[in-house]
Amino acid sequence: MTNTPAVARPQRPREPILVVEDDVLTRESLMALLQWDGYETVGAGDGAAALHLLRDGGVSPCLILLDLMMPVMDGWQFRAEQRADPALSNIPVIVFSARLGVANAITSLEVVAALTKPVDSDRLLDLVERHTRTRPTAEAARR
Repeated sequence: MTNTPAVARPQRPREPILVVEDDVLTRESLMALLQWDGYETVGAGDGAAALHLLRDGGVSPCLILLDLMMPVMDGWQFRAEQRADPALSNIPVIVFSARLGVANAITSLEVVAALTKPVDSDRLLDLVERHTRTRPTAEAARR
């Protein structure tokens, strides 16, 4: 019998990652992937629901994963509201969309990264680790 040492996962932030996606299956799949990798998650079905969680629901995420094309309030509108709110503007955002040219959103929306759907799991986890590891926690930023 071989004794293989367990690979230690890096410590993950205590704050959740907010996944904003209108397609329930996609949202739940992204959340399951992140949870499998050790992250806490919270989901919202559109930008308005996400803003409600951020402003009134006590959610203080370390990162937001944001779909651009959603009903009620799309990712573009959400990002405009988020950037205008000093309490929320410092939370990093990764956007994703099925539309080609999503990379242009990095500059126009001032986000940390953009991905095209279907999202590559390894690339997503790499970006999430990079952008949650290098910033202070949201709680520490408030102090």
